[in-house]
Amino acid sequence: MRQLFFDHLLLPAGWAENVRLTVADGRIAAVEAGAARAGAEHVAGIALPGLPNLHCHAFQRGMAGLAERRGPTEDSFWTWREVMYAFLGRLSPDDVEAIAAFAYMQMLESGFTAVAEFHYLHHDVDGRPYGDLGEMAARIAAAAAETRIGLTLLPSFYAAGGFGGAAPTAGQRRFLNDPDRFAKLVQRCRAVAAGLPDAQVGIAPHSLRAVTPESLRAVVAAHPQGPLHIHAAEQLKEVEDCVAALGARPVAWLLANAEVDTRWCVIHATHMTEDETDRLAASGAVAGLCPLTEASLGDGTFAGARYLGAGGRFGVGTDSNIAIDAAGELRQLELSQRLAHRARNVLAAHDSVGRRLVDGALAGGAQALRREIGAIAPGRRADIVALDAAHPDLAGRSRDLWLDAWVFVAGRALVKSVLVGGEAVVAEGRHLRHDMIAARYRRTLTRLLDAAP
Repeated sequence: MRQLFFDHLLLPAGWAENVRLTVADGRIAAVEAGAARAGAEHVAGIALPGLPNLHCHAFQRGMAGLAERRGPTEDSFWTWREVMYAFLGRLSPDDVEAIAAFAYMQMLESGFTAVAEFHYLHHDVDGRPYGDLGEMAARIAAAAAETRIGLTLLPSFYAAGGFGGAAPTAGQRRFLNDPDRFAKLVQRCRAVAAGLPDAQVGIAPHSLRAVTPESLRAVVAAHPQGPLHIHAAEQLKEVEDCVAALGARPVAWLLANAEVDTRWCVIHATHMTEDETDRLAASGAVAGLCPLTEASLGDGTFAGARYLGAGGRFGVGTDSNIAIDAAGELRQLELSQRLAHRARNVLAAHDSVGRRLVDGALAGGAQALRREIGAIAPGRRADIVALDAAHPDLAGRSRDLWLDAWVFVAGRALVKSVLVGGEAVVAEGRHLRHDMIAARYRRTLTRLLDAAP
């Protein structure tokens, strides 16, 4: 049992001052606003719930910046994917663990306190399973344990190279499973995650191009509990190919053929008609938005104003991890809408855009990760981010203006301390194991890139 005292803390009902929390076994047992410190441990700064990261491919952090050279033909998501295949073709389990730990450390330093790992790098470089089918999943769990980020592990089901059950390419062979082996992988992932505090395990059919309708139905039926994430409608070519193969656009097909509800998180959903947008919002599913990656890959712009206007739920993720920044994802989401609509403050439901974005990402992220996070309330994990009250960019501001400054001005430079389960993991802006994790990552990347053709 621990007592923590905050000068300013964002509660579900709004900002409160002089708040004392009682934390037991990593969870909030009691919240008392307007309280005396009474010997409680003081956490300085302006505090809010830690943000959930609802979509991550951790290994891609290691290739950030490697695909920024123009090729002989027009570059696109599909040419970027070839760079990704070449990079992952060299990764060992040790490499994946080192890269994931570095990515998770950076997430914590930027204000994310939990991550949904959309995990599809399962097998050895030749496509053969490791002796432990969950070897790579165990490395993801080890990275989460070392950094102490909260984990929702989403083993990804990947069975085909394209629509119509097309044969996979050599670059995809490390991803592949049939439904039976996938069931064994999920079982192994549950055992791996059991050693982590409050971890969740779900499933992630990769996309409609990587599964058949029959295998998707089989996998979903075999795993009726827990979070369910899927990529959909990220690229126009994907939409066109889906119409040709299945007779419908990806989101429309899912809404018509799967029981899309609150356990679902539809990643990207960039290219939707107005009807798809309204129906996805009405389904109760979460739209998993990764604005920095979507901009980097030239995906397009999500219909944010219409979707939120229809009551849609959303969260943000770092996806390819090109720039890990919780505030930066929220900023890019709003700025993309400003460019699309040629207007300002597009996503605001009330005075503060920052507050609207933070509130939405907290609620949608917690739903997508299926964990008791995203709010400072009894029963929730004590995952808390404290912003630096002495930072010049917060001078003269209060309450929601603090969030506007975090999202639109200072970003990760404001993050002073981070607690996960009530325990400090970041102090003065640095993870407690920063130097060790960064040194291992540096050695790993140096070796991988020196050996690259």
